[in-house]
Amino acid sequence: MILGAVSLIDSAIFCLFLAPQLIIQVGAFRTIYVALTCLPYLLVRLPLCLIRDHLLRPRSRRSPFVARATVFEDLVVRCVRYAFRNVPANIGRVFFHKAVTMPFLTWRMARHGYVRFPTRWAEYKEEGPDGFSGLWISADPSKPPDMVLYYVHGGGFAMGSVHFYLEILLAWHSLLAKSGYRNPCIFALEYSLVPEKTFPTQGRETMRGYRHVLSVAGDPQKVVVAGDSAGGTLVLSLLLDIRRLNDCAKAYRRKLEWAAKQANNNGVTDRELREHWLSLSETPPPALAILVSPWVTLVSSKHNNSTSDYLDCEQLHVYAMQYAGVDQLMSQAASPGLQTDHQVWAEASPSHGFFVTYGSEEVFAPDIRDFVALLGTAAEVDVFCDQGGVHAWPVASLFLSSTEKRLSGLETLTAAIRKRVH
Repeated sequence: MILGAVSLIDSAIFCLFLAPQLIIQVGAFRTIYVALTCLPYLLVRLPLCLIRDHLLRPRSRRSPFVARATVFEDLVVRCVRYAFRNVPANIGRVFFHKAVTMPFLTWRMARHGYVRFPTRWAEYKEEGPDGFSGLWISADPSKPPDMVLYYVHGGGFAMGSVHFYLEILLAWHSLLAKSGYRNPCIFALEYSLVPEKTFPTQGRETMRGYRHVLSVAGDPQKVVVAGDSAGGTLVLSLLLDIRRLNDCAKAYRRKLEWAAKQANNNGVTDRELREHWLSLSETPPPALAILVSPWVTLVSSKHNNSTSDYLDCEQLHVYAMQYAGVDQLMSQAASPGLQTDHQVWAEASPSHGFFVTYGSEEVFAPDIRDFVALLGTAAEVDVFCDQGGVHAWPVASLFLSSTEKRLSGLETLTAAIRKRVH
């Protein structure tokens, strides 16, 4: 399902769905207070900046993103930049909440002539202390998939939801089907957010979701793991975790082989040995990893604010501290970019390597470039740097762009999958 571009009417309807949820989830007083503090920017500074940059300033003197963006794209990016720096995360989280995004998606479908979803999707949840949740998208759940995309969303570990990404994932599913897959499936993970849950909870949920995807796919060579921003962090942490756990399994099996030789003396039965052996089975890596503007290193001197991007280094580092805490902020498990051993990445890499895309103007760009260079010494890596692009533009452009280019990011990702996963 591929809907048209988001219009100003859509934006107004979104605000109608958003307002009551802000009052319900945040409180009327807090909502009104934050709204009033935003008015000087929205009513004065924002219009003046748009007039200056799009009417008075020549294109050659504009920032790289503004030089290529429409007024609507620039307006939304400026609003997101202001909100990222000035609006508390508990308020920003409401923008992505299911109670807001699902009515909005229903409205957009109705405006484009859809009375029901053309592609099946369903929420999935496993209860208990080792539980996790997400949603499945599949054209025909009764048939085995010929490829499965495992997606982990971004949002600074503090915001985002699978329901906010649903329109994006449905569009991506349509492109995968058009590219030649007979029954592509997507599983999007709904991981816990900070500050309610912190590291390593999100990593453990990512691993559980991955094992669930493997059980459905049946073959790891059908599985593609993907994530944007903080989701990219969790994907990289997942690959390192798979390598670490497999190394542990190999070490335990070597000990078990020795124990088997002593089984008669120790009273261990063949059945017990087999059960123990199965419990130490390795977790196979996926076929391919797709990284969209990955947050490679939680805190890095390479992160630089730009006049184009909507992210802010200081606020990002606040989110990083909430996620990992002081003790784990500089650990490789939480911040995979700190792992600089190319041999480790060679062992942790998917069987068909990586595809990495990012914007040249985003905060993470220098860190991503250096990380891609490191990966290139260890695995097969294709990279696309969007000149003038900002953070996670393949995701954002589906909502913001008003031209045929709104799908170009997802089309690039789909082509990367088709190239590697047959």
